Amino acid sequence: MTFPLTWLYVPGDRPHVVAKALACGADVVVIDLEDAVAPDRKEYARAATADLLSEAQPVPVHVRINALDSPPAAADLRAVAALRGVSGLRLPKVASPGQITAVAEHTTRPLYALLETALGIEHAYAIAAAHPSLRGISLGEADLRADLGVREDAGLDWSRSRVIVAARAAGLAPPPQSVHPDTRDLDGLAASCAHGRTLGFLGRAAIHPRQLPVIERAYLPTERELEEAETVVKAAATEQGAQALPDGRFIDAAVVAAAHRTLALARRAQVY
Repeated sequence: MTFPLTWLYVPGDRPHVVAKALACGADVVVIDLEDAVAPDRKEYARAATADLLSEAQPVPVHVRINALDSPPAAADLRAVAALRGVSGLRLPKVASPGQITAVAEHTTRPLYALLETALGIEHAYAIAAAHPSLRGISLGEADLRADLGVREDAGLDWSRSRVIVAARAAGLAPPPQSVHPDTRDLDGLAASCAHGRTLGFLGRAAIHPRQLPVIERAYLPTERELEEAETVVKAAATEQGAQALPDGRFIDAAVVAAAHRTLALARRAQVY
């Protein structure tokens, strides 16, 4: 199973753009029925998405429905939740575990929660552990920034770390980063990905195909990381228990497990 590093958002009311996105190399295409669609285009976006996803697609396709407390959300779920082409549902502005369990009662599709408010961050672990159908949590940083009144990017780092820890504590994969909104600023995207990687994110959402290779380069292991992982795995295969490598580094079972994840990620295998 391939582990996703890139999640490309496309507006649901532009089916020709969705068709192009399916062929652009993203690991997951996310059809957005929420923020990217104007209120008077919601019904058309829902119908166009339902028509497209009536059949299986060549890559995994998720649908971001409208906020669960908004009128269009129920119609979105009725229209798309059972379609063959839907690999997952992304739920925006989740603020409580009860919202996850309520949706899980009506679909067998994997669910992914977007935490976009202070209340959602406060309930991060409870949301992450709410139901077996929930496969991931991540941040919606634009709305969270507005809710918190954060002006500088560093002001979101505590919330980012909180969501990363909550995901891992609940046994979920590390979250992908939120989108980088300037699609022309590839250097800024690369720097932001490097910072996100130090925090513990894995992969990133994108809003333009040109962002995809930058995200992949940032999150795939470097040659040095692969060499170090191979050294650790080889040492662990010959000796049991805690030990020191020839260069003096101490390794234990957790370090060995991390090395195996690095090697699996390089193969784009499922690592969590």
